[in-house]
Amino acid sequence: MDDIDRQLIGLLRDNARLSVVALASKLRVARATVQNRIAKLERDGIIGGYTVRLRPDAEAYRIRAMMSIEVDGPHGDDVRRALQGHPNVVTLHTTNGRWDLLAELRADTLEDFDAVLTAIRSIPGISSSETSILLSTYKL
Repeated sequence: MDDIDRQLIGLLRDNARLSVVALASKLRVARATVQNRIAKLERDGIIGGYTVRLRPDAEAYRIRAMMSIEVDGPHGDDVRRALQGHPNVVTLHTTNGRWDLLAELRADTLEDFDAVLTAIRSIPGISSSETSILLSTYKL
C-alpha cells in the first residue's frame, strides 16, 4: 500500500458511497486508477466489505457500554468463545496492559443491561471487569 491507497481508504471510511469520479477528483488521479486500486484492495482482502453506519440513537439498543475484562491465565480461549457467542457483545478486542479484553455491550434497558453484566461476569475464567456506559458519541 502506498499513500494513494491510504488516502483512498480514508475517503472510503468517511463515505463509502462516494462515486469513483468524486474519489478520483479528491485524490487527483484518473478514474481508472481509483477503480483498479479499489479492485486490488478488495481482491487482496484489505477492503473486506462495506457497511451502513447508523446514528447511535437510531439503533434499537439504547444502552451502550465498554467493558474491560481481566481473564484468568489459561482461560482466554474459553472466555473469548463465550463472549463471541453472547448476543449483547457487539465487538470484542484483545488488548495489552491491565485488561485482556475490551467488549462493546448493548442492551435495550438498564434492567437488561444489568442482566447482561451479571451473565458476563459469571463466565468462568473472568477474574475482574470494569464497565463504562457510553453517554455521547462525537465521531464514528
